[in-house]
Amino acid sequence: MKIAFTTSDQVHINAHFGWAKMIDVYEISSEGYQFVETLNFDGDLKQDGNEDKVAPKLDALNDCTIVYVSAIGGTAAAKLIKKGVTPVKARSDQEEITDVLNKLVQTLKGSPPPWLRKALQQKNLNFDELEEETTV
Repeated sequence: MKIAFTTSDQVHINAHFGWAKMIDVYEISSEGYQFVETLNFDGDLKQDGNEDKVAPKLDALNDCTIVYVSAIGGTAAAKLIKKGVTPVKARSDQEEITDVLNKLVQTLKGSPPPWLRKALQQKNLNFDELEEETTV
C-alpha cells in the first residue's frame, strides 16, 4: 500500500496538508518500505479558503491509503476520507518519516489496530489479502 507524508524537509512530518509544497510517497508492506516519489505543489498554498489548492493534492493521493500530516483542515480531511484516504496527524513536527514507516512495518507484521484495518478495507484490501500479496 502507499503511504504519504506532508513534509518541508523530506525528513519530518512537518507540513500542513493545505500548505504543503511537498508530499513524499512510500510503498509499504510487512516486508519493508521503499520511497516512490515526491509530489510537488506550487501556487499560493497558504491562502485560507482557497479550496482549489487542495484539489490537485486529492487527485495525486488517490492511490494512497494513509497520509500523515502535521495539521489538516476539516474540509480537506473529509474530502480525503471520501476518497478512501485516511489522514493521520503526526505527534509533532519533529516526528520523522522513517520512524513512522518502521513502526507501520512492524504493525503490519503483527495485528494491525482497528483504524489501520479500516484504512486497508477502504482501499478494497483487507489485511488477509495484503498479507497474501506480500508473501507471494
